[in-house]
Amino acid sequence: MKEGLSEREARFVMQTYRRADIDFVRGEGALLYDDEGSEYLDFLSGISVTALGHHNPELLEAAAAQAERLGHVSNLFFTEPMVDLAEVLSTGSIGGPVFFCNSGTEANECAIKVVRKHAHQRGIVDPEIITFQGGFHGRTYGALSASPKMAGEAALGPMLPGFRSVPFDDSEALRQAFDERTAAVMLETIQGEAGVFPFSDETLATARELTEEAGALLVIDEVQTGVGRTGSLWGFQQSPVRPDVITTAKALGGGFPIGACITSEGIGQVLSPGDHGSTFAAGPVAASVALRVLELVDRPEMLRWIREAGQSLSDQLSGLSGVESVRGRGLMIGVALESGLDAGILQADLLKRGLVTNAPRPDTLRLLPPYTIDDEQIARACQTIAEALEAVK
Repeated sequence: MKEGLSEREARFVMQTYRRADIDFVRGEGALLYDDEGSEYLDFLSGISVTALGHHNPELLEAAAAQAERLGHVSNLFFTEPMVDLAEVLSTGSIGGPVFFCNSGTEANECAIKVVRKHAHQRGIVDPEIITFQGGFHGRTYGALSASPKMAGEAALGPMLPGFRSVPFDDSEALRQAFDERTAAVMLETIQGEAGVFPFSDETLATARELTEEAGALLVIDEVQTGVGRTGSLWGFQQSPVRPDVITTAKALGGGFPIGACITSEGIGQVLSPGDHGSTFAAGPVAASVALRVLELVDRPEMLRWIREAGQSLSDQLSGLSGVESVRGRGLMIGVALESGLDAGILQADLLKRGLVTNAPRPDTLRLLPPYTIDDEQIARACQTIAEALEAVK
């Protein structure tokens, strides 16, 4: 890494991240290269963002073609890429209007607004949203308050009222918490930041049953599970439920910042002009790239490959000494380590060996490789993990 870079970063950048001492300067497919020319196999994809790989020529073509025509106007005017993208997202999910933003946390902020206004229209004075322990929905104050672990950080308080959490995947606790104030149940079908923990069909069905009976809403956070990550376009499509609201971002832009809150037809017009907004949302360039992402991902052969590649990766990992179990779906994988092994130490060792991963908890390694990986890269990653496990045991 260039001399003085880390010192300048410490001086001029807020210290909200713990960065590894690597300066990445180039990417190609599933590969990254640092400023010294070293090669890394990227099995994190910018935390599920660059799902179609680095330097994807089709995404770059879409961005360049639109940028040559028009880069930005405000949302006070029409732009065709925005409307096209809204149509594709709506018809490919739950059928209602879309609000565009720039990130997953902003999409969840919109969902919270939709839920609260919908509840007030039903006569609920103090609406409450039920979430699950281990859930993560973002770092702005609404999304943060909906994320039980981070909402407990006193130094960042006070949090927004109106949220109640129950134990992860506990359908009975959900039933007991649900009452006349409940405006929505909000969850991820697979908790990503917690360490890749899928919800059971039973709990998802309970959440749908309770919300439907009460006229409340079911909100599914698809920021990490959506846009193909689990082997279907949306994670909920592999469950027994259909939500009222879904939120998405990350892979949607393939590296360009864009997010969306998608609603069902029945509640899509809850928000009125002035209730919500975003200066940069669904700019023509980001919207054009997102359209190309959806075109490339939402193909039977691509979704099938994601499932097959994920199964191959899981099977190979399950046979490694030091691995207790493998969780997840598609190319969203949590590797549970045997007792005594530290995922943070393993992740650091893997990085030295040229494999980029993530350790969301002390006993779990998280893998979010791009959908463009091949069999050789899967085998290479598993071999590297096997070698690192032997080294740290």
